[in-house]
Amino acid sequence: MIRNDLRNIAIIAHVDHGKTTLVDQMLKQGGVYRENQATEERVMDSNALERERGITILAKNTAVHYKDVKINIIDTPGHADFSGEVERILKMVNGVLLLVDAAEGPMPQTRFVLQKALELNHRVIVVVNKIDKPDARIEEVEEEVLELLLDLNATDEQLDSPMIFCSGRAGTASLSPYEAGQDLKPLFDTILDYIPAPSGDENGELQLLVSSIDYNDYVGRMGIGRIDRGQIRQNQDVLVCNYHTQAEPLKTRIVSLQQFDGLGRRTVESALPGDIICFSGAESITIGDTITSVTCPEPLPFVKISEPTIEMTFSVNDSPFAGREGKYVTSRQLRDRLYRELLKDVSLRVEDSDTTDSFKVAGRGEMHLSILVETMRREGYEMSLSTPRVLYRTIDGVKCEPFETVMIDVPESSMGTVMEKLGSRKGELIQMGTRGSRMELQYLIPSRCLFGYRSEFLTATRGEGIMNTVFEGYHPYKGDIPSRMTGSLVASEHGETTSYGLFNSQERGQLFVGVQTEVYEGMIVGENPKFGDIEINPCKTKQLTAIRSKGADEKLILTPPRIMSLEEAIEFIADDELIEVTPKSIRLRKTILDTATRKKAQAKRKLSN
Repeated sequence: MIRNDLRNIAIIAHVDHGKTTLVDQMLKQGGVYRENQATEERVMDSNALERERGITILAKNTAVHYKDVKINIIDTPGHADFSGEVERILKMVNGVLLLVDAAEGPMPQTRFVLQKALELNHRVIVVVNKIDKPDARIEEVEEEVLELLLDLNATDEQLDSPMIFCSGRAGTASLSPYEAGQDLKPLFDTILDYIPAPSGDENGELQLLVSSIDYNDYVGRMGIGRIDRGQIRQNQDVLVCNYHTQAEPLKTRIVSLQQFDGLGRRTVESALPGDIICFSGAESITIGDTITSVTCPEPLPFVKISEPTIEMTFSVNDSPFAGREGKYVTSRQLRDRLYRELLKDVSLRVEDSDTTDSFKVAGRGEMHLSILVETMRREGYEMSLSTPRVLYRTIDGVKCEPFETVMIDVPESSMGTVMEKLGSRKGELIQMGTRGSRMELQYLIPSRCLFGYRSEFLTATRGEGIMNTVFEGYHPYKGDIPSRMTGSLVASEHGETTSYGLFNSQERGQLFVGVQTEVYEGMIVGENPKFGDIEINPCKTKQLTAIRSKGADEKLILTPPRIMSLEEAIEFIADDELIEVTPKSIRLRKTILDTATRKKAQAKRKLSN
């Protein structure tokens, strides 16, 4: 059975190349909205964090209708840290739209996601987006895309992939870069002509691979996947199997059945091969499971997800301010939440540590883990975080570490500073080129050497630099690198900060706290520009005498404090420091809070070294 009335596609691209904006226009021209209906931009980015940061974090399903054909569309993240989202949904589709910026061309994440699509023999439609940009270089980008396909050993059919020239914001597409499009009809027509229609035996035994998980307050966990074979019906008895664990099949019943339609879901009685459906009833379902008929339990293999490269320790908050702001503060609540995240994030790993109040959490990168922490703190969780560590491997008896490809676009005046810094961090220059007045550099660098560099990079380029990274692979260990070259300003006593105390402290370095902020002993309140920590007392008050008056403090001029985001805090902390995360605050602190005990531990460490 060939479903000519159906197409399943995913939109893949590097971050900020315009996937979600293009989907907006496809929804508008696919008849999802009424003519006079008010719409918002990036409607698929429904998560609050996605809208704040302007990036897609989770892959999402939608569907449009064109010429009596239903086109299921999956919008995917473009950031390298969320590439696990892209890998798991590629099994649901028969082809991909590869979006490439007409000015930037193929970027590191473009290569990564395209390689995964080619490995599954998916057909590819290349969409050169943003052709109306002033700095668009369409012909060069066409050649770069073909070179990329050759590098990734694409088949002859994949090398002949059609190319569409598009402006996602304007909602136009054309088959030639020299013709202005009127609408997206050329793109829709190419999807119908080139992407194969799904097929399957509708009379065979049921097979449905679960590629995504959703949750509903009324029906609980819901599985999302594409039917490979057979039909599925409401109230049907099925088995839940797993190809990789070979666990005993679990019998359950399909309670509700829904298909994606526009921005919503439509309840259906049954579904056929090729349909992407959402179902409830299997409470223990997880990504990678297969739903089969009761008489024929044949599970399907799930795509191998790339392993995480960075690990952090999540532990119970034990600072003097613990429990003041959080709703969930115990180790049991923290553990339950982390293990619950595993059910929907296939690229995350969680392990219990040697102690009962801390857990090792491994992910794809700093942003991957920081988004998890930010989501948890908004839910009311309180915790402490350690500095990130890379995960080493032993390959053929050699200690290896993860490396990343770094693509850098900087003004020519900043190039020397950037190259000097990356060289000192064991970076290896692979490629260098020019584009107008800007330089394009490509480096191969150990992942651990990038910790804390992003803020340095923005400072060195005066905010004009663009840096993109993607995991490249494991290579032999490069040796020790110098850690953070600055120290911390550490509060020496508990209390509330004063203007007088901060005024005397700001000479030592950049402060992180303002006036009337409660601090505790061992809390980091600033950065020392020189190596080593300094204990300061930001709570110090001026002694009142007959001559001095308390009002004299008002004349003190204070430098505004540097308020750190979660990502900046993760980049900043050293090995003997922690981040205290609560729903309302992000504080930096020493692992050992007591000043005398900490100094003894530091002296002992120096002697042992």
